[in-house]
Amino acid sequence: MPKVAEELSALDVKRLAHPGGKRNVLCSVGGVPGLYMQLTPNGGRSWVLRVKVGTLRRDIGLGGFPGVTLSQARDKARDARDKIERGIDPVEERKAAKAALVAAQRRGLTFADAVDKALSAKLDAFKNAKHRQQWENTLATYATPDLGKMLVQDITTQDILRVLQPLWMDKTETASRLRGRIETVLSWATVAGHRTGDNPARWAGNLKELLPPPSKVANEGNHPALALEDAPRWFAALQTREGFGARALEFAALTASRSQEVRGALWDEIDLDKALWIIPGARMKMGREHRVPLSARAVAMLEALPRLKDNPLVFPAARGGQLSDMTLSATMRRMHEAEIAQGGAGFIDRTSKRPAVPHGLRSTFRDWVAEQTAYPGDMAEVALAHRISNAVEASYRRGDMIEKRRRMMGDWAKFLINGGSLANVVHIAPNHR
Repeated sequence: MPKVAEELSALDVKRLAHPGGKRNVLCSVGGVPGLYMQLTPNGGRSWVLRVKVGTLRRDIGLGGFPGVTLSQARDKARDARDKIERGIDPVEERKAAKAALVAAQRRGLTFADAVDKALSAKLDAFKNAKHRQQWENTLATYATPDLGKMLVQDITTQDILRVLQPLWMDKTETASRLRGRIETVLSWATVAGHRTGDNPARWAGNLKELLPPPSKVANEGNHPALALEDAPRWFAALQTREGFGARALEFAALTASRSQEVRGALWDEIDLDKALWIIPGARMKMGREHRVPLSARAVAMLEALPRLKDNPLVFPAARGGQLSDMTLSATMRRMHEAEIAQGGAGFIDRTSKRPAVPHGLRSTFRDWVAEQTAYPGDMAEVALAHRISNAVEASYRRGDMIEKRRRMMGDWAKFLINGGSLANVVHIAPNHR
């Protein structure tokens, strides 16, 4: 048992000074057996509890002075001696706590950061920069908005379902790829020590029990389309909605363009005087430049849009970047739900009975051309920027029939606005030239 020294007061402790020399000096302060103030030659002061733990002699640091006062040091010393009497080594306990903290901090990684780190780790696995970009875009568009700020160890199967379910029926291929990419990111996070347990994005024995197999649901090319008879009523409802998301959806409908083409539209691509939108090949699915004639309605809508300073996007998101595909999808979903709330049947696909989605508007346009006009089907395929036969390529690609398509898109706008009938539509002679 250490000798109990005379108890020093707080003032006595404050007056303690190093006697000189190059070594640290221990001064007993009393009050608790083995409690010392350690003085260093350069004026440093700290508390030390010198005590025997089992068969080992320990010098346990209790903190620096004056950050830890005399009274606090005595309390810490008593607590440490109490633990030793109960068979606990305070030094080993502290090491274990520190190790647990470090492990917890390593696991404290957000999904957004995990995506960056996982993609960097897999850099050599990507065939090219475009492949990596596809991974980044898919995760950024569909996963990060919901999962980005979550810690990877907190993500559950229900969180993955929340991301996948809105896409699973309408964009099955995209959703399936997204699931695999989320699984890869979380797998990396597990191996890297940032999470433990089963991968919540795993298919077999997990999501397989909660979602229908991709092969049993509609593929990505079969998006639920707006029924032709509902199109004018839907378009009128769209006019009542505000915001860039609604206007982007309106522009997509008027031009029969893909969502990504509309969301990425730049003011430099549009000539309002010529009523023409030229989409560069780099932004087109087929990799070829596509010219889109703009109806008077489309031009008027663009002229009414506010232009944000130093932002080249026609339809910017609130934070300045591109709108997400989910923004347009959410607008259509809310329109469908509002229609039902008002006692209507909603805006559903005539065949599948599923709510219409933005990409399905292109099918609605194609149905209009086929069922209510005499415009050649091949002209509609050119308007949709589809890959078409070599024979048609030879006939159309020399000039892409821009002025004839201008009339067609004007009639399409009239149909959306007024519910025009076949009698109002300009008929094009069969001679494609």
